This record gives sequence, structure tokens and C-alpha cells, in this order.
Amino acid sequence: MTALSASLRAAAERVEAGDPDRFLATMATRTDLRDRLWPLYAANLEIARAPWASAEPMVAEMRLQWWVDALEDLAETGREPAHEIGPALVMLQGQAGLLREVAEARRWDCWHEPFEDEAAFDSYLDGTAGNLCWAAARALGADPAAEPAIRDFAYGAGLASWLVAVPALEARGRYPLVDGRPEAIRALAAKGLARLKAGEAHAQGAAARIACLPGWQAAGQLKRAIQNPALVAEGALAGSEFGRRAGLLWRAFRTG
Repeated sequence: MTALSASLRAAAERVEAGDPDRFLATMATRTDLRDRLWPLYAANLEIARAPWASAEPMVAEMRLQWWVDALEDLAETGREPAHEIGPALVMLQGQAGLLREVAEARRWDCWHEPFEDEAAFDSYLDGTAGNLCWAAARALGADPAAEPAIRDFAYGAGLASWLVAVPALEARGRYPLVDGRPEAIRALAAKGLARLKAGEAHAQGAAARIACLPGWQAAGQLKRAIQNPALVAEGALAGSEFGRRAGLLWRAFRTG
């Protein structure tokens, strides 16, 4: 087994173990496209985990800084990060800058401060979900003109995932919502659903649709948050396993 094939395998295994929804979405795509996505999603997973590696914010930020520096080096020189998935990431040199921006946005996760306002929260979602989704689309060859639509979709999908995670984030001492009142959650979810639908309507091409596939559950989750905002605090927004699988099959069929 070559270093590259071993690295790709390690990336796929990391996504399977740590990000099962993206793993299922990637497995629903063509076999020849998966190797472009495994290292991207594995790197995102490692970046997302870094701020939680220590209860001490400074230590957590140091761990995250390693990824910031490694991805900056990859983007500028093509040098692979000194990591198990490093050889596979070399194929994504063109997307390394976007991954670095994901890591920069994740600095919020290291600390215990609330978002300053809704604009700061929106910036965080675009920096994390938006950059990742656009990086996936570019890795698959999406037209640059598709970026605004893909970022709109990613905002809605990222928001849905964030609302699902609210109880876990609060349990770890974070302040995930700018305004936790039911009416504010309803308005936020409605904004996310509108952007999700707008992005889906305008994200043309197979690359864009595949990049958006991991957000297959978002519309249902946002609709449930609009109908009953209390589901967010109750940790009951995710929906049924049957609906989850059926929704993925339907979207994968549409993607072709």
C-alpha cells in the first residue's frame, strides 16, 4: 500500500468514525469522486476537534494553531502536513486556504465567550460550514460562479447542525445562541431555511449538488425548529433514523 492510499484510507476511516453523516453522504457519491472528499472532511473533523482537546483555552488554541500553520504551509508550498492524512491533503492544495479559514473561524470554540451579535454568528457559520462546503465544491470542479449559492445552502445546513448541537455546546460551557428565546430561534431558523432553499435553487451542476449532499437533513430540522423552537433545548431536533436514511437516498438519486 502506498503512502497516499494509506492516507486516503485513514481519512475515510476517520470520517466514518467521527462524522457519520458526511461519511454516508460521501458513500452516496460516485466512487471516483470520494477520494477528493475524504481528506477534506477528515481535515475538517480534526480541525473541529482541536479546540476541545483541552479545557484550557490557551492550550486548545495552540492545538488549533498547528492546523492553521500546517494548512497555510500546504497552500503556499505544497508541503504535506505532518499528520496521518497529510499525504492525501496534498491533493487539495488548492483548497488548503479555505480549510485554513475554517480553522481560523474555529478559534471561537476555544473560548467561553458568547457571540457579539448575529453578524458575528453568521460570520462563524460562513467561516466553518460555508468554507467547507465551498472547498468540497471546488475540489469537485464547481464553477466559481456557484459560490454564493453554495454558501447560502451551507449557511442553512450549518445552522441546522448547530441547532442540533445546542444542548451539547451548552453542557460544555458555551453560549451557542445570540438569543435563545423561542421567537428568536424561530426567526433564525426561518432565515436559515430561506437561505438553504435559495442556495439549493441556484446551485447548478453536479459538483455543487454533491458538495451540498451532507446537508440533506437540514430542511427538515429547520422546519421543526420553526414549528417548535423548544425542540432545540430538548435536543430533539434531529428527526428519525428512517427519515434520515430516506432523505439521503432521495437526494443522492437527484444528484445522479
